[in-house]
Amino acid sequence: MEDVRRFWTLDPDVAFLNHGSFGACPAPILHRQTELRARMEREPVRFLGRDLEGLLDGARAALADFVGADADDLAFVTNATAGVGCVVRSVALGPGDELLVTDHAYNACRNALEEAAARHGARVVVAAVPFPIAFPRQVLEALLAASGPRTRLALVDHVTSPTALVFPVAEVVRALEGRGIPVIVDGAHAPGMLPLDLDGLGATAYAGNCHKWLCAPKGAAFLHVRRDAQRWVRPPQVSHGRNSERTDRSRFRLEFDWTGTCDPTPYLCVPEAIRWLGALLPGGWPALQAHNRAQAAAARDMLCAALGIAAPCPDSMLGAMASVPFGEVAPAGPQGLDRFQAALDRARIEAPVFRWPGPPHRLLRVSAQVYNRREEVERLCRLVAAEAA
Repeated sequence: MEDVRRFWTLDPDVAFLNHGSFGACPAPILHRQTELRARMEREPVRFLGRDLEGLLDGARAALADFVGADADDLAFVTNATAGVGCVVRSVALGPGDELLVTDHAYNACRNALEEAAARHGARVVVAAVPFPIAFPRQVLEALLAASGPRTRLALVDHVTSPTALVFPVAEVVRALEGRGIPVIVDGAHAPGMLPLDLDGLGATAYAGNCHKWLCAPKGAAFLHVRRDAQRWVRPPQVSHGRNSERTDRSRFRLEFDWTGTCDPTPYLCVPEAIRWLGALLPGGWPALQAHNRAQAAAARDMLCAALGIAAPCPDSMLGAMASVPFGEVAPAGPQGLDRFQAALDRARIEAPVFRWPGPPHRLLRVSAQVYNRREEVERLCRLVAAEAA
């Protein structure tokens, strides 16, 4: 396969095995953003006041086709956490109500639930999903057991951040929505990692990042809201759309498409990111996703061999990332880093170490993007084996 790493501006001396945290944008897409910014600054009033609406419509149409959605049900937001926050802040809550989440949730989104619960006298109920895990069904069983008549919203990850598990979201959405519980899916990692059919999924809302596995510029994400829920989901800022007299667009469109002056170029680069990544390998997006998943599975198996442990999840729950249990939490190193995280920094290996609430209390995660090479994982495995010795 062609050496595609040349399209990224990553430091060649760093084994960058952490695409999952913030992504990495290829140079051709950054070039497209530079062009758009130059156009905006040549005539900001025309660009933002007269051209932007049509440009956003075009970008949203391309994204809708990619994620299996109606374009009118999509809103651009700056990141998936912002999208989750819009829904959590919008849901009607009262004293004694419950918000449901798993213990694998992303910390920032969990905080959004905690803040909303505290503000309204509600409470957050945490479903414990085991890790290591034997079957995907255990996710659904944990959520169903923790749900109840006071559950007003469930937040479920599509791909978890610390444990890198692909949750069975279709089954979860079907079961919880069938009980009358609105579900918002935190799909931060899914777009570009997994094939999506948001209309078919049927969740009340779905928030996804475009800057991770789609490799768009930072600040490109979306919120998908089912048509019947758009009447109560509001954007983070109230702006001109709130009292617009226009009838050619839905209130959802009018409110979300303009929340104040910002740089919209990350959103406008999404079509180019979809096109460019989709043309990188013969076979298009299916081939790219299969390649990255195979790389992640191989890296997981190499790390497990270095640690002398069994795989912590079935292969069916793997996407383009994998996490492995990695011993007890080590004393903090410089700047409060886990001691092994500090060792990774010294070795110029970028891979995150997470604390985990249950034994063994520490996880090591590896990401696989098309620019990664086997020798980078081998570097990580040598350090891991030395740490475990």
